[in-house]
Amino acid sequence: MSLSFWISGEVLTGKTTRLIEQFQIWANSGTGFPIAAIPKPGMPVPTARALATRRAQAMLVFADSGDNRLQLTDRLLVASNSQYPIHTTTPLSFFEDEVSLFWPLLVQSLGLTATFPLRLRPENEQQLASRLWQSALDAGQLRLPGVSRSRLVRQCLDVLQIAAFSGTPVEQIAPRLEAGLVAPELESADWECLSQLLLDWRQWCWQRGLLTYGILTELYWRYLLPLPEYQHHLQRRYRGVLADDVDNYPAIAKDLFDLLLDQGAVGLFTYNPNGSIRLGLGADPVYLLELSRRCQSETITEQPTSALGDLTVDELLQTPGLSLPDSLPSLQTVSRSQLLRQVANTISKAVQAGEIQPQEIAVIGPGFDAIARYTLIEILSRQNIPVTTLNDQRPLISSALVRGLLTLLTLAYPGCGRLMEPDQVAEMLVVLSGRSACGLAGPAGIAPTAGQDGQPLRSSAFAPRIDPVRAGLLADYCFQPHPQQPRLLPADSFARWDRLGHEASQAYGELWQWLEQQRTSFAQPGQPYLTLSPVFVLDRAIQQFLWPNHIASDQIVALRELMETAQHYWAVSDRLQQTNPQPLTIGETVGQFIELLRAGTITANPFPIRPGRTEPAVTLASAFQYRSARPSHRWQFWLDVGGRLWQGGGAVILWGAPLFLKQSDGQPQTLQTQTQADDDQLRRLLLDLCHRTRDRIYLCHSDLSVTGQEQMGPLLPWVEATYSADIAS
Repeated sequence: MSLSFWISGEVLTGKTTRLIEQFQIWANSGTGFPIAAIPKPGMPVPTARALATRRAQAMLVFADSGDNRLQLTDRLLVASNSQYPIHTTTPLSFFEDEVSLFWPLLVQSLGLTATFPLRLRPENEQQLASRLWQSALDAGQLRLPGVSRSRLVRQCLDVLQIAAFSGTPVEQIAPRLEAGLVAPELESADWECLSQLLLDWRQWCWQRGLLTYGILTELYWRYLLPLPEYQHHLQRRYRGVLADDVDNYPAIAKDLFDLLLDQGAVGLFTYNPNGSIRLGLGADPVYLLELSRRCQSETITEQPTSALGDLTVDELLQTPGLSLPDSLPSLQTVSRSQLLRQVANTISKAVQAGEIQPQEIAVIGPGFDAIARYTLIEILSRQNIPVTTLNDQRPLISSALVRGLLTLLTLAYPGCGRLMEPDQVAEMLVVLSGRSACGLAGPAGIAPTAGQDGQPLRSSAFAPRIDPVRAGLLADYCFQPHPQQPRLLPADSFARWDRLGHEASQAYGELWQWLEQQRTSFAQPGQPYLTLSPVFVLDRAIQQFLWPNHIASDQIVALRELMETAQHYWAVSDRLQQTNPQPLTIGETVGQFIELLRAGTITANPFPIRPGRTEPAVTLASAFQYRSARPSHRWQFWLDVGGRLWQGGGAVILWGAPLFLKQSDGQPQTLQTQTQADDDQLRRLLLDLCHRTRDRIYLCHSDLSVTGQEQMGPLLPWVEATYSADIAS
């Protein structure tokens, strides 16, 4: 009988708890973790010395996301009293770490550049690939009808990653797309061009030691994992593998798990048959399910408490006209603006009446647009009800602090004058001139007039020392535009500078003096401009103007992501400068960095850290982000429940992803298979959300969508059922 376990069950049924319990049983047993002494036929039989070494090895632990990894790590350490070594990671992080750690093996076998590998972020990846493919894009050799150039580049890079996750060689990507996609307007030459461009991109990155998620994943499964030397190292390092929620793992994760089990390791796996949150983003749950044949299977049949009561999602979807329970009330209006106000007022009244606490409420939508976010935050905040956004995907450039710091860079470095306007200078003066509530003149806190998405900042603890009116005057009279050398002039450069007042003049003088010091402190002889990396300049600016005072949590996240993005961008830039026959000036690099941020492709999602004490708040989240975070609430509000976006996955499904599932074998997509896939996705989504709420689900519907069109989505019958019940009562 197998020593490994396969634990299957629905959401919130205790799969992870059962995994930890089994881990604890092994950890607290007198003999330690079990060791499979007889490996798969064909594998070498371990010696007694090897078995003794295995007892001192670590357990390899996987989670499906970075945040879930932190939580799982804490629970495992508590369960084992920190007595047994564990290595926790995510599939992508593990592939990246292994490729970096065993890079010399890849250099030796593939002839790669003998320099330490550097991973590209998606935004850098797209920028560099667009430059490499520019001639083919200009000539129309790489094309998809109705798809913009930037979107086309992104789709090509995404399909490279999806193929790597599935274990498909890059040479087979174009033939599989040609056979599976319905695109009669494309000829064989178009697909051949796509294949060649992907190969050119991979070779270009290999030569410079640059890795994307797609490239490093292919390096791992195709070239590193089959190496006997690497397999030997795996056997020496790990005595077992624990993997939580493997229904969200890519297909090549199964190949890794199979190898570990073949080498005599033990395994613990949890699986949700109705999970598959990342299906369409690289996960292959059906292929991972084959692992269960090698394990003792346990199925948790206990069902979590649901707001549906005795009804099931299948009954509601398959039985037209079925009456909904009282736990599914509806909020219905004509326009969406009315709906958002009604949702906020319903929450406010319930909280103020003591019926529910803010942290027990979640507002969920298939997508969460800026209008809905702003409206709900604005109304609820006026009622002193805190609101938090789960994994917010707003562009980094939407932060007023980030925009102010970027404007500061354009003044510190030459050649960036065309990237700035007087209005941007005025905004910079406002957001970098804050003061604390105690009246001490000093570094700024947060933007006093506007936050992300233009949202007013409500904290009364901070105010600008330079208000918008005076900032406008300074930008008009003291900003000297120039394409190469823009600069700020002293405050007394215009006749009525006395109208600024003492406080604004002092704040402006501090900022002007700081800029002048930066120009001179780090300049080399004969070079009157900064030679120091902009990463350090940004860090100094944050410490000087922002950090000493309190900064709102969402602004801290934006600043963290800004610094991580800047550090990564200049690390990549330095690597490229080594092979560039005509190196860019530092001003040109700064300009490209600013243009990249202003394109809005970078969001405020820094590396996860352990959360500290958070204020109880209403949660706003998209359906995908909510499911990924795995929370639960007493009440849920489903926004735009009558809309079409609830079905089909929308942008969650990457281009061509269904063709790279193992069970699909690259078969062509048909209308029937796509419709069935959409229906399955909707069913899984509803099951997940319903099981994550205990008391009540508000179906929030407006006759007109945010674009003014009539809503005709798959859940509209649910809304009509509640409307009919209201009339009957």
